[in-house]
Amino acid sequence: MVKIEQILSKAVSPARYAGGEFNVYPHKKDAALQFLLCFPDAYEIGMSSLGLKILYGLLNERADTSCELCFAPLPDMGELMQKNNIELFSLSTRKPAKQFDIIGFSLSYELCYTNIPYMLHLARIPLYAEKRGEDFPILLAGGVCTVNPAPFAPFFDIIAIGDGEEVLAELADTYTANKKAGGSKRTFLEKAAKIKGIYVPNIGVKQGVIQRAVVEDLDNAFYPVKVPVANTEAVHNRAMLELFRGCARGCRFCQASFISRPVRHRSPQKLLTLAQGLIRETGYEEMSLSALSACDYPHLSELLQGLKPLVQKAGVRLSLPSTRVDSFKISLSDYAMRKASLTFAPEAGTQRLRDIIKKNISEEDILSAAAAAFKQGYTAVKLYFMIGLPYETEQDTDGIAELVKKIKSLYKQHASNRKPLKLSVSASTFVPKPFTPFQWEKQIPHAEILRIQAKLKNALKPLGVKLSAHNAGASKIEALLARGGQNLAAVIEDVYSGGGKFDGWTEYFDYARWQNSLAKFNLDAETATGEIPAANPLAWDNINVGITKDFLQKELARARAVL
Repeated sequence: MVKIEQILSKAVSPARYAGGEFNVYPHKKDAALQFLLCFPDAYEIGMSSLGLKILYGLLNERADTSCELCFAPLPDMGELMQKNNIELFSLSTRKPAKQFDIIGFSLSYELCYTNIPYMLHLARIPLYAEKRGEDFPILLAGGVCTVNPAPFAPFFDIIAIGDGEEVLAELADTYTANKKAGGSKRTFLEKAAKIKGIYVPNIGVKQGVIQRAVVEDLDNAFYPVKVPVANTEAVHNRAMLELFRGCARGCRFCQASFISRPVRHRSPQKLLTLAQGLIRETGYEEMSLSALSACDYPHLSELLQGLKPLVQKAGVRLSLPSTRVDSFKISLSDYAMRKASLTFAPEAGTQRLRDIIKKNISEEDILSAAAAAFKQGYTAVKLYFMIGLPYETEQDTDGIAELVKKIKSLYKQHASNRKPLKLSVSASTFVPKPFTPFQWEKQIPHAEILRIQAKLKNALKPLGVKLSAHNAGASKIEALLARGGQNLAAVIEDVYSGGGKFDGWTEYFDYARWQNSLAKFNLDAETATGEIPAANPLAWDNINVGITKDFLQKELARARAVL
């Protein structure tokens, strides 16, 4: 029988599968609950997930639980595993996935859905919950995508909605108590269905509307400082310090802003304690201040003053994620120290469209922030925009290039050094997402996405700026899956059967494959991503994240009032 060690050298980047990461918890073979935490994407992406690290640490801190990690093998490794009769295995002990009690999938991106059947096929576990008896693990889904669980609900025994820390702890308690009492899988699922934030879609238990789980006190919530450090370069190779959850801004396209309410802050004292632990336990050379809008943290100045001596002593850089231009403070660079690049997200090219989407910033805000950055020594700026936003016109698209031109001109006036400006522009395509005011709006047709992308590329070319644009077909399928119903489960299965996996990767995504599978079930991507009448039922009506339809419809009316 071929062993895993014998095929690793044949895989691209064997470190993805070798195990032995720094800071992994020792396996507790006698623990009552053996939990496998799966991320349905590549190792280097999953190892950058803060949510995954929080849940991994939380579960392993329990005396009755042992948790291991598992990532989707890249296609080359997947082929080697199938050819050599090797099942999907855990990272640390290389135990076959189907020998665990619970397998949890963290779903953070719709285009990872085809990796669910891919990983279960490698694990030799039936895809549909109704085909799995007592001998198979319980399958659990969590992550931001669970606010509309319909497309993947037939695959899972349990779906967790909302923050995972408290609900996962209660779920573990329920499992271990049921196991001690000799209860069946069905008995456990019936008990799990009574936990707030838990949806059990496939056992016929009437649950009504599922209330999202919310961690209200972040200061006393579990947060790991001893986190696994990747063996190979991760997408985000840094420590992450989560300042707060939620966002009060309410940009009308932004799902995260609505499904993570209310805003909950960690105290600066708690954050400084966590920062000390992360520096001590990880060895990372960079620490990112993590939040939906980090500069909105009300105690940012106090926190930065406390962090400065800590990071300077340890030789650690501070960094900020994408920064709101109206929150950019000149003093930040005194603490962040990383002046190579700054990221702003104007989202739209004109004030009219920014007002429609409730991006409450003006062109003056944008230009003032850019000028301040250039004076501080920043020589690279990344600008994020969206195309295809509701009520977008040709003038709005033209406005993107005009804004870029003005920013380039500002650099010549305010640059504190003579280095050339590195200006990059990214344009994603608007995707109508559940629990946003724009959830009823259409996504523009595939051909229109391509036309606008080409127009914008041509407008930026004379300015010496390249456009980074998201794959048009991938955006279309993302919208389809974001708002889809349970009829899409069969489509996901069919796409995988036809060779689809790692659809979030440009080199593996095939729009024609999706179109062919949809056609088999008499479905069409353009129709499915069109406008939804306000009176129509929605696939996610059984989920309550704390935002009412009435509120969202009023917000949509306010957006239309700008026209």
